[in-house]
Amino acid sequence: MKKVLVLASRNKAKLEELRRILEGMDWEVISAEAAGVQGEAEENGETFEENAFLKAEYVCKASGLAAVADDSGLCVDALGGRPGVYSARYAEGSDDDRIDKLLSELGEVPDEKRTARFVSAVCCVFPDGEKISVRGECEGRIAFERHGNGGFGYDPVFVSEKGSFGELTAEEKDGISHRGRALEKFKAEIMKRNEK
Repeated sequence: MKKVLVLASRNKAKLEELRRILEGMDWEVISAEAAGVQGEAEENGETFEENAFLKAEYVCKASGLAAVADDSGLCVDALGGRPGVYSARYAEGSDDDRIDKLLSELGEVPDEKRTARFVSAVCCVFPDGEKISVRGECEGRIAFERHGNGGFGYDPVFVSEKGSFGELTAEEKDGISHRGRALEKFKAEIMKRNEK
């Protein structure tokens, strides 16, 4: 019989991504809604790891099932690591508004100083109190303007070794992205737990 893992997110794309990565293993991934979880954790941590833990712990306690969450964002060196854990709340409005603010703050910062990375922390909390915590990163730089309209968030201005995240296919991005890397590490850790 499959074990149930609850994703502490309402994001359907993240749900499908986690199902793809854990395909063939004895875990069934369901949404927090399907597990009957009401409300959401308050994300008041100072790191991606703290926020991922807060979300996973909340859903684990509310559902009585193993729960996994990720917290991710963009860290720009020229801005002292901002927007960081505030990436989704960096500016009021849409993804475009947040990109506009980022490009405005970077202004005339030269190309070689526009280094940045996407970071993803994934945490899984089990009803027995055990937890798995992993981190994935993808290095790149911030472009002077948008390139492509794929992905979401800051993707059109983040340029990786394979090009702008806004121009990559989902498969190309999965192979190098911060979340893809974190979830591969998570898969390895959960496989070890299965072997116990």
